[in-house]
Amino acid sequence: MALKIVKGSIDRMFDKNLQDLVRGIRNHKEEEAKYISTCIDEIKQELKQDNIAVKANAVCKLTYLQMLGYDVSWAAFNIVEVMSSSKFTYKRIGYLAASQCFHESTDVIMLTTNQIRKDLSSPNQYDTGVALTGLSCFVTPDLARDLANDIMTLMSHTKPYIRKKAVLIMYKVFLKYPESLRPAFPRLKEKLEDPDPGVQSAANYLSLAPLFFKLMTSSTNNWVLIKIIKLFGALTPLEPRLGKKLIEPLTNLIHSTSAMSLLYECVNTVIAVLISLSSGMPNHSASIQLCVQKLRILIEDSDQNLKYLGLLAMSKILKTHPKSVQSHKDLILQCLDDKDESIRLRALDLLYGMVSKKNLMEIVKKLMLHVDKAEGTTYRDELLTKIIDICSQSNYQYITNFEWYISILVELTRLEGTRHGHLIASQMLDVAIRVKAIRGFAVAQMATLLDNAHLLTGNVQRKGICEVLYAAAWICGEFSEHLENPMQTLEAMLRPKVATLPGHIQAVYVQNAAKLFATVLKSGEGSADSTAAQEMMIERLPLFVQSANLEVQERASCILQLVKYIQKLQQKDVEIAEEVIALFAGELNPVAPKAQKKVPVPEGLDLDAWINEPPSESESEDEQPRAIFSKEEPKYSRPRHTEVDEKELAKRREVRKQEQASNPFYIKSSPSSQKVYQEGPGVEHIPVVQIDLTVPLKVPGLPMSDQYVKLEEERRQKDRADKKKKEKKKRKEKRGGGRGKKHDSGPESEEDITPAHMVDIVTEEMPENALPSDDDDKDPNDPHKALDIDLDNLVQKAVIRPLADSEKLPVRSHRAADVLKSPTEDEDEPVVQSEETSEVAAPPTSTTAEVSDLDFWLSNAPVPSNAQAASGAAPDSEPEEPKDTEAEETPMSNYCLLAENSYIKMMLQDADQVNDIQGNLQDGSQVVVSVIFENKCESFLKSMEFNVLDSLNSKLQRPEGSGAHDGLTVPFQLPPGVSNEARFVFTMQSIVMPQKLKGTLTFIVKNEDSSTHEKLEFKL
Repeated sequence: MALKIVKGSIDRMFDKNLQDLVRGIRNHKEEEAKYISTCIDEIKQELKQDNIAVKANAVCKLTYLQMLGYDVSWAAFNIVEVMSSSKFTYKRIGYLAASQCFHESTDVIMLTTNQIRKDLSSPNQYDTGVALTGLSCFVTPDLARDLANDIMTLMSHTKPYIRKKAVLIMYKVFLKYPESLRPAFPRLKEKLEDPDPGVQSAANYLSLAPLFFKLMTSSTNNWVLIKIIKLFGALTPLEPRLGKKLIEPLTNLIHSTSAMSLLYECVNTVIAVLISLSSGMPNHSASIQLCVQKLRILIEDSDQNLKYLGLLAMSKILKTHPKSVQSHKDLILQCLDDKDESIRLRALDLLYGMVSKKNLMEIVKKLMLHVDKAEGTTYRDELLTKIIDICSQSNYQYITNFEWYISILVELTRLEGTRHGHLIASQMLDVAIRVKAIRGFAVAQMATLLDNAHLLTGNVQRKGICEVLYAAAWICGEFSEHLENPMQTLEAMLRPKVATLPGHIQAVYVQNAAKLFATVLKSGEGSADSTAAQEMMIERLPLFVQSANLEVQERASCILQLVKYIQKLQQKDVEIAEEVIALFAGELNPVAPKAQKKVPVPEGLDLDAWINEPPSESESEDEQPRAIFSKEEPKYSRPRHTEVDEKELAKRREVRKQEQASNPFYIKSSPSSQKVYQEGPGVEHIPVVQIDLTVPLKVPGLPMSDQYVKLEEERRQKDRADKKKKEKKKRKEKRGGGRGKKHDSGPESEEDITPAHMVDIVTEEMPENALPSDDDDKDPNDPHKALDIDLDNLVQKAVIRPLADSEKLPVRSHRAADVLKSPTEDEDEPVVQSEETSEVAAPPTSTTAEVSDLDFWLSNAPVPSNAQAASGAAPDSEPEEPKDTEAEETPMSNYCLLAENSYIKMMLQDADQVNDIQGNLQDGSQVVVSVIFENKCESFLKSMEFNVLDSLNSKLQRPEGSGAHDGLTVPFQLPPGVSNEARFVFTMQSIVMPQKLKGTLTFIVKNEDSSTHEKLEFKL
């Protein structure tokens, strides 16, 4: 045995650890996959050994390989083995691997429940901590259900390290098992009074906003202030009245603090407050201006992180107060020159909301300059997208000259390597359809684009931009009446090079060529142009009939036969032009985006039913694809060609020359020519020059957007002059009227600028009997939806199942001495906040009082002083009123003694309270009874069972399958001196009939050396 141990230790000396693995991967870059495959084989052998240290080392290496993308799910069971190690260093490796590799579908997760429960109850706080951390990453609904009670117990742990982790992991537990939210919530409220700031920051609750407010106004710790202020920002949308209270203290903090992090959080929360109070509130322009000024300081700072945060917060102000931000346009435009791309993108987002009719052309002009200078296609594409978004927002609200916008779109087509050709095309189509006055100009521009299509498709990098030709062809065909020379455009559409375009663009070309042919036919039937158009169609369409794209084939075949038929009719002198034009009559309106979803399903149609029965799994496994007409031959991979450096190339040239010189069959050139050859440079010595193709492409015949900016400015000046003349004429017509009160019209406002073209709001087409689908955008699988529980009305909820998790509501422990004090004693003592408790507390048993307190605090009454806030008294109330309020809110005042012995005391809620508050008056059949169990001894009480004998009128609800004499297990254990609450459901025949019931409580008293079984009888 000793030799075996020594041998194992020696073997471990030569095992690869994680450092060796990483070093080996770096040294085998050329054969990395092969090396890792060898390492995985070694790891598999290590996992088969009995030594836990070897297994832990193997799992550690697997964790690293998993980070590189390798599947290590085959080692899941070995990971569980390492998790169960008693040594913390190994256990930590196991939990780390599990947190990375385990997910809901991992089979072995069910084996970890007892191990995790054991680690959660470990006396070593680090074992518990690593179990909580790992569990948060791979928690499943089953684990959450089984371990919720254990985690809830840890929320009262003596170590803040554990309490903090337990509070945080409860959020993950709630997502997987929402039923645990209700019983855990009072304990979460209690954690707000925890002396440790880490535990405080892990809990949140709206009805304790007064406590947060007091902490915010009294704390000097910037870290705590940041947490509280962020929490207020999250609570403000839920309770808008809270914002009125927060404005003043937050403004004071903004003025006084020098910490940039705290300043940012204050500004962020003020913005959230003002957004929630944007309607029905007095003007807070001073607060907005203060925030904007402070954010300008952040944006001008040299720290890139602060600059980014400033831009981020500025974008939030922009949504509700755009005019306050528009004055800082110069600063935002400067950010476009920043070297950090994330800051440039944030500045672009801000510019989207800063545009107006006056500055749109100026902003777009500067963005176009940045497009030309932009390095990298990603940022250039983002600029292109933002230019289009800025111009098209709100149904082109800020565009006053659409000729300028069309020219901008055409200029964007010269971008190299853009992926947004489809976006430009959709804008061209949208503008041409909705702005009728611009169609003539748009058709002329698109016809020029079609004539110069070779410039858009000549480069491989410009394949994305050829989508613009889709829009150009459609616009020229649909609005062909505006074309000056339809024959020239028809010839451009039927060029042989069109066959190199993508299939869907070819299909549009062919279809719209037919529309142009109809227009030419209508303009002069029997004329030379119509005859030439016929011959061109018959000559060039067969190229498209042979296309590999089925849609192009079909359209070309149909149109070719149509043209041949028209030719036959014309040879018989039949006028056919009107009939051909009728084929394309009417306007095509856009279809609504959700039209397909709103089509009603016909009766009797089951969309989920199989059309054909699916093949069985056994059949699909047996059948393997086989080659029918050829023998199966092994496939050899093609050799990879590697790039050769200059030295290797020169060496190969010398070898080749020597072979040629020594080869007697190689024909050598004459000496004279050889001399000339030697004097001049050889072909291989001609230097390779990189040609710069980044020069902006200019399509001939297209005007630049700058000239439309000048034309628009001239138009606006003319409009202003005409307006002044009209006003002057009106003033002359009026006699008297006080000439001394003549006033200047001032700067031109947004409303004064009249657009040159009007935008038509086209009604999108919908199917008949369309169904409403407003909820389509809501995610049915949203995990947070299950947590939408009204926690402020816990006591008024009806209960269906006995002792379900939703009914196990723990109450505060160690509070008996505090809550049983009389109001008079509280008043006599000086008001001092202790370390363990907080001055403002929300009692868990009286929701009505809680809400009324919050309503009073959020009302327009003046804010009480510190002493008044601590004592709970209102500023103008009389001395007796706080006593009554305090007496009503005492948590234990609604409970009376049920039974007690030397081990345990049971407190029962008063009958009046049961009927009034807990009774389910809607159903009239169930009553909830709350019982508090308090451990009076120094021992541990466990395995408690509560049982009440059934009567004719009442029955204790028990789980399914339980007998009438079976008891209910109390869902917790009681350490010494701890109290807790359980709720029991009774089914009543009549809730107005008084009841007297006999019951028993059995439990086990566990001492250090022994355990005893005890019993306590009581009467309800």
